[in-house]
Amino acid sequence: MARIVQKYGGSSVADADCMRRVAQRIHETREAGNDVVVVVSAMGDTTDELIQLAQEVHASPDDREMDQLMAAGEQISSSVLTMALHAMGCEAVSMTGPQAGIRTDAAHTRAKITGIDPARVHQALGFGRVVIIAGFQGLTPASDVATLGRGGSDTTAVALAAALEADKCQIFTDVDGVYTTDPRICSGARKLDRITCDEVLELASLGAKVLHSRSVEIAKKYGVRLEVLSSFKRSPGTEIVEGDSSMEDVVVRGIAADKGQCKVTLHGVPDSPGVAARVFHRLADHDVNVDMIVQNVSEEGHTNISFTIPVSDMKRAKTAADELSRELEAQGVDFDEDIAKVSIVGIGMKSHSGVASRMFSALAEHGINIGMISTSEIKISIVIARDSADEAVRVLHKSFELE
Repeated sequence: MARIVQKYGGSSVADADCMRRVAQRIHETREAGNDVVVVVSAMGDTTDELIQLAQEVHASPDDREMDQLMAAGEQISSSVLTMALHAMGCEAVSMTGPQAGIRTDAAHTRAKITGIDPARVHQALGFGRVVIIAGFQGLTPASDVATLGRGGSDTTAVALAAALEADKCQIFTDVDGVYTTDPRICSGARKLDRITCDEVLELASLGAKVLHSRSVEIAKKYGVRLEVLSSFKRSPGTEIVEGDSSMEDVVVRGIAADKGQCKVTLHGVPDSPGVAARVFHRLADHDVNVDMIVQNVSEEGHTNISFTIPVSDMKRAKTAADELSRELEAQGVDFDEDIAKVSIVGIGMKSHSGVASRMFSALAEHGINIGMISTSEIKISIVIARDSADEAVRVLHKSFELE
C-alpha cells in the first residue's frame, strides 16, 4: 500500500461536475489500495472574487481579516469534495489547515509553514478514510488563520507529503505537465517528460505558472517525489527528478516570463560605504522581496540604485523608499511597472559556453532592448519592456530549438 498526496487546483474543482470528476479519480486511487490525502484550492475564481468583495468595502483591508476571508474558499472546496466522495460510498473527512496540524508564522497573507503535526490526519487514515484538506492556510502562534500567498496550496500539499512520509505527491492542474514555456504565449511549447528540481525551482521563482516555488524548495529539501498531471485527461504528466548527466545535454530546458514586476530606482544617493546596506536592510524590514539589483557608476559622489520587486510588494516598497529618500537626501524615487522579466533556464548551461551571446543576439535581431541582466549557474534573466515580453519568449524558444 502506498501513501499518496494529491493536490487539485481551482480550475480542477471549479463546479459540481468538476468536483464529481475529481472525486472519481480520488476514489479510484483509494480503491487501488492506497492511503490518500488530498489538498484542494478554492473553486474557480473564488479567491479573486473574495479579494474584490473586500476591496469594495475597504480600499486597503487589514491583512488578518483578509486571511479570515480568503481561507473560506478552500474550506468550501474541501467540504463539497468530501460530500461528492460520500455520494460514491467513499469514506472521507474534510479538515481545515489548522485541523490538519499545519502551523505558520504570523506574516498574514504571505505566511510560511513552520511545522506540521499530522496526528489527526494519521488517525483518519487509520480509520480507512480519505482526508481532504483545505490548502493555502495554517494557524499562527496567536491561533489566527494565516494564508500562504497565491499558489500556496502547492506548498501545503508538498509539506504534508514530507510530514506524512508519502510515497508520492501528485499536483493535478488544468495542463498535463510542465512545458518548455507557456503554451498560451508560444504555440510550439512542448511538454517535458522529466525536469530537474533545480530547473523547475528556477522556472517557478521566475514567473512560470508551474508550481509554487516554495513547494519545490520543500520537495528538494525532503526528497518528496513530485509529479504534475492534468485533472481533465488521463495521460502521463511530468516527473520532477534529481537529474543526471544525460539531462545536461539540453542547454535550455524552459523559458519563463514574469509581467508582475516593478523596477524601483533611487536617484542620487550618496556613493559611500554602507549606503547599499542601509537601503536593502530597510526594504527587508518592510518585508519587500528584492530580486535584480543594479548600481550605476558614481558621478560627483552620487549614484543611482535600481532593483526589481513583485508588484504585490509596491505598497511596502513605497513606504520604505520614501523613508530612505528623506534620510539619504536622495534626488527622488521612480517606480516603473511597464517592465517584465524574461528568463531562460537549464542545467546544461553549466557545461555549455556562449549561451548569453546566443540569447542577446536573438533579442537584438528582433529589436528587443535589455534594461537589466542577472545570471546564475543555470539561468539568465533580463528586464525588458512589458509589451515585448511575449515576443521575447517566442524568439528565445525558437532560438534555443525548444519547439
